[in-house]
Amino acid sequence: MSTTTTHTLTVDAAKAGQRVDLFVGEALGLSRARMKRLFEEGQVRVDGRPAKKGLTVTEGQKVAVTVEEAPREAVPDTDFPLVVLHEDPTLLFVDKPAGRPSHPLQPGETGTVANALVARYPEVAQASQDPREGGLCHRLDVETSGVLAAARTREAWTSVREAFSHRAVDKRYVALVTGPLADEGEVEVPLRHHPRHPDRVEPAPYGAEDAREALSHLRVLARSGDYSLVEVQILTGVLHQVRAHLAGVGAPLVGDALYGGREAPELGRFFLHARSLTVPHPVTKEPVKVESPLPPDLVAELGRHGLSWPVAG
Repeated sequence: MSTTTTHTLTVDAAKAGQRVDLFVGEALGLSRARMKRLFEEGQVRVDGRPAKKGLTVTEGQKVAVTVEEAPREAVPDTDFPLVVLHEDPTLLFVDKPAGRPSHPLQPGETGTVANALVARYPEVAQASQDPREGGLCHRLDVETSGVLAAARTREAWTSVREAFSHRAVDKRYVALVTGPLADEGEVEVPLRHHPRHPDRVEPAPYGAEDAREALSHLRVLARSGDYSLVEVQILTGVLHQVRAHLAGVGAPLVGDALYGGREAPELGRFFLHARSLTVPHPVTKEPVKVESPLPPDLVAELGRHGLSWPVAG
């Protein structure tokens, strides 16, 4: 059974000038969809008055947010065929299929990786700061497949999260793109949520309050006509970073309509796979590298364009 809670937030100097929806979302860790509903329902008030999303907050203002609290942890889901790539007493690495969310956003939601983790490893619910995340240390877009890391203890979760924060992890994706692209390169373009299209991100204007640092290394693995198979190493973890950075240099993902990618009707999703993840082990501090095989639907898409997997390098 869910309950409602009112959170009262005070705007400090560092957050002054930020849009109220971004301020609340960051403070409470709420999704954009959930934030949209709260504003539509008048559940966000600034100094006692209902606020609109575009309002800019000032230092000292009081922001009250009434939210419906979800259950304490993700509901166990035994119907999800969880594929475990690596398991030890403190860490789990699983293979997320495309089409599955990383963790639930709504009360009672099932069908996510976190639901499956809690069903098979109940201890993970107490490992992550938010029990709904099922111990997950990061997330992937719904349509993105590949490696996800989860912790089995709070100490392990904290250790891996700190490694992400300090760029001590190695995250590598493979993407199929079209458009001109150098053999190797680096994209260092800060990103922000698009002010008119909250489901996507865009390059942030210089000095923007809501800009987030984003750095990607690109390396072309193979080419065929207009198509390039690219390895992307991301050193930061901004939402949609790989998709936005590749689109920004004129080489959007195949199948990614949101960012102008070429249609891929037989694939039915955009071509992006979290190929490998390397993190320092919470106990030994030695690097643990886990790889995910390329799913059959992506292998088939490569074949349709004269490319094959695996490739050298």
